[in-house]
Amino acid sequence: MATSTANFIYPTKRELQVLKLIAFEHTIPEIAKELYISVETVKTHRRHLLQKMNVRNTAGLVRKSFEKRILSVDPILMQAS
Repeated sequence: MATSTANFIYPTKRELQVLKLIAFEHTIPEIAKELYISVETVKTHRRHLLQKMNVRNTAGLVRKSFEKRILSVDPILMQAS
């Protein structure tokens, strides 16, 4: 379940999984395969992320994720991709 703080709605656990894979340049079909969900479900999660973060595209989504410290540049995480 998403939580809200000062007009910002945090992503759900599944949305965070999708977000991380988006940030690592995975395509929608790749994300679907990795998470064992349909392509349409990935598109829905991405759409919800765009709405929650009030951005227009994937670049904005990743930028806002770093600004809000939802994603971070962690050398260990970078090796995991």
